[in-house]
Amino acid sequence: MADVFEIACPCCQSLLQIDPETRVVIRHHEPAKKPLIEDLAAAVQDLKGAADKRAEAFAKSFDAHRNNAKVLDRKFEELLKQAKEDKSETPPKRPFDLD
Repeated sequence: MADVFEIACPCCQSLLQIDPETRVVIRHHEPAKKPLIEDLAAAVQDLKGAADKRAEAFAKSFDAHRNNAKVLDRKFEELLKQAKEDKSETPPKRPFDLD
């Protein structure tokens, strides 16, 4: 009888023992899992910090949305000014002119 192969699973990092003759997994050893929450106080502090970050991101998004009309108006005015200053003889090509 041949020796079994020991292979580490690339997905879950568990140790698989495989029989070379039958090509079947004989034994499966799962790696030790660390606890989800090591320090409860640190986890609570992280959650409080996450709430502050969400509130800050919402405030920034709200301000950007509120100022969006002003930004668009300024961009339009600037582009209109550039269009008036451009003294080229031919107007720009339109997509349906290319047919």
